[in-house]
Amino acid sequence: MPPHGLGRVVVRGRSMEPTLRDGDHLLVRWGGRPRPGQLVVVQWPDKPLRVKRAAFVDDDGWWVERDNPFEGTDSWSDGPLTNEQVLGVVLLRTWPVRRRRTTDRDA
Repeated sequence: MPPHGLGRVVVRGRSMEPTLRDGDHLLVRWGGRPRPGQLVVVQWPDKPLRVKRAAFVDDDGWWVERDNPFEGTDSWSDGPLTNEQVLGVVLLRTWPVRRRRTTDRDA
């Protein structure tokens, strides 16, 4: 059973650059139906969860795309996904907390 409610995922890889970067943290709404253009968390069989862009839906299912044409896979190489394989919609990106470097003036 897929998760429900809100959750967090961490981006791994470069397939969604320049929109997302490796290490970005994303707030995700699990469940629901995305609109074309939204970022989604998807599950291909025998692969880890992935973040992709929902391109369009047709009789074959959801077609999802990567933003970086040189990295990763998408529906153009692996085929469309069922509604059940589109697990969540990305609501926003938060960057990992970056600590401010102290200088001599701060001491």
